[in-house]
Amino acid sequence: MLQDFRRFVLNKDSLSVATASKIGVAPQRFCDWRWQMKNQITTSTAAARFVTLDDDERTAFADKTLARLFNVAITPYAMGLMRTTHDKPCPVRLQLLPRQQELHDRTGQADPLHEKPHSPVPEVVHVYPDRVAFCVAQLCPIYCRFCFRKRRDAEQGLHFNRTIIKRGLAYIRANSRIKDVLLTGGDPLIASDHALDNLLQQVRAIPHVEIIRIGTRTPVTLPYRLTTALAQILAKYHPLWINTHFNCVQELTPEACQAVSILLQHGIPIGNQTVLLKGVNDSVSKMEQLLRALVRARIRPYYLFHPHLVSGTQHLRLPLSVGLHIMRALQGRVSGLALPRYMLDTAAGKIPLQHQYLLQHDSHSAVVENMHGELWREQLA
Repeated sequence: MLQDFRRFVLNKDSLSVATASKIGVAPQRFCDWRWQMKNQITTSTAAARFVTLDDDERTAFADKTLARLFNVAITPYAMGLMRTTHDKPCPVRLQLLPRQQELHDRTGQADPLHEKPHSPVPEVVHVYPDRVAFCVAQLCPIYCRFCFRKRRDAEQGLHFNRTIIKRGLAYIRANSRIKDVLLTGGDPLIASDHALDNLLQQVRAIPHVEIIRIGTRTPVTLPYRLTTALAQILAKYHPLWINTHFNCVQELTPEACQAVSILLQHGIPIGNQTVLLKGVNDSVSKMEQLLRALVRARIRPYYLFHPHLVSGTQHLRLPLSVGLHIMRALQGRVSGLALPRYMLDTAAGKIPLQHQYLLQHDSHSAVVENMHGELWREQLA
């Protein structure tokens, strides 16, 4: 593990070294993912070692009502991504630090995607005929304040529960229409190499499962977890894909890019699913910076999700018009390779949202709008 991130341990100007030095921890220890999980920040006192909290953040950490609604836990690495002062907005702080605003949400729902009604067995979400989301994990490196599975935070014993996994695998085996299994949670990679190897071996042994995907935010919030040893295990079960979750360019650190590179070197393709969030990535310039940085790191922008209607997120949600404007402005401004699909995730499945470029057509021609907003007639036959 240390060998994978040695360049950052030895580089006195790196985020890892700077953050470790700030809290008085040896860089080698700081780069141990298990140490990171054992030392997650859960109190305002611990958070204050990294950043200067504002009154709202400080109060939110101590609010017992808020704590009952959703857990607070942040890796020291992720704390190091934050702007240390609160005089200017910080997109990472908005995503990870609790705020009193979470208590004031008139329309948020506990299960906005109705996953429980779509679960024929516990923790297997079956919406589409050919694929399932298998929620094998409960723990996360951090608890994103916009998480749409907040409801699972209050449930106990869900992390790599043997009974749940056994029932889920039996359901997948019994349904030959299932070709694609997404391992999600929580974060599946917050498990031992052995546990992951064992689970992947069982999924890959199912004849009709063609693709295995893993949804994880470890490249963003705990890059030290992505070791060569882990990548070698994952590579045994190709075709295997990783979907990760960068929301702003500040998260694409050298450490994050190194973690991604380890996966890519083992033939594991990586897609990114961004959530559109107020104050985080809600402008054309912010989104363009993120998309360009993702492609430079060889991460394919896959989806841009409109924010879910989940409890406690009213202060982060935006109207559809904002997302449509951003996607319209990016058309022709960045390569098609860098353009994600803007999606509205609903209980009935994902719905693509886009500007209408085709205005009129018949068998001979089409009237379309180009990237400059000009009308164009194109002969078709």
